[in-house]
Amino acid sequence: MRRYVLLLLIPFVLNAANAQVPAYRRFPGVEQSVTLPSGIKLHYVEQGQKGSVPVILLHGFTDSWHSYEMVLSNLPQDMHVFAITQRGHGNSDKPEGAYHPKDLATDLAAFMQEKHIAAAFIAGHSMGGMIAQQFALDYPQLTKGLIIIGSDASFRDNPGVPEFSAEINKLSDPVNEEFANAFQQSTCAYPIDPAYFKLLVNESLKLPARVWKAVMNGMMDTDLTARLHEIKQPVLILWGSKDGFCTRADQDRMMKEIAQAKLIVYEDTGHSMHWEQPKKFATDLTTFVKEQQQ
Repeated sequence: MRRYVLLLLIPFVLNAANAQVPAYRRFPGVEQSVTLPSGIKLHYVEQGQKGSVPVILLHGFTDSWHSYEMVLSNLPQDMHVFAITQRGHGNSDKPEGAYHPKDLATDLAAFMQEKHIAAAFIAGHSMGGMIAQQFALDYPQLTKGLIIIGSDASFRDNPGVPEFSAEINKLSDPVNEEFANAFQQSTCAYPIDPAYFKLLVNESLKLPARVWKAVMNGMMDTDLTARLHEIKQPVLILWGSKDGFCTRADQDRMMKEIAQAKLIVYEDTGHSMHWEQPKKFATDLTTFVKEQQQ
């Protein structure tokens, strides 16, 4: 495993000298929780004017609502924003099973019902982007639009991902901190604020090995490519040119298949562009949402 961890670190180390690090700004609000009809308790944070346009932020693999902590302070108050910690992650419940993207999309629908949200813009990073696509397919009536962030309709054939999945399926408790640290570093082209990065690694370590495995296996079992044409809502695709998990070809395929899709490329940016460029990310998301409201 150590050799694989070192390979994950290479892009991060090579770019460290050129880093431009946004300062970590803590979210001033309070983490809340809601219990779904299934009995699963999800944690989340909320900001903005109630009754304004709802936007729901879905984090990536092993992350939590903290994945958007640098973004929230840059979003306007006339958007009602929810950043959710999905099942198995962070402080949310970690049941024994049901970690397929369809299960997580069902949780999102139940969350919206509990919070009386008729329809929302769904933004999802990486794993969250796959769940956002699944949600739009399963619950089109609840979907105003999508923001797909460093993601794909299928991860199973992406360079390095099958090998990464195989390493995850070897994990045991407690999950090795070096592995979690290297994984999070591999999602960035440049280092981010050290305190914020440490928080993100600690969030990853909240997942037991069985959840790492179940979530990854659910993603590897999912291929939404043949159904992309069914997504009729407006879609914004955001992708970093130094993304080590999703290729430009992946983004072009989504652009081709989704009727109302627009692509913005973040040059010299990695898989987690909302960590590396939170202000630009917030501006692009806000512009897209407001354009759809006109």
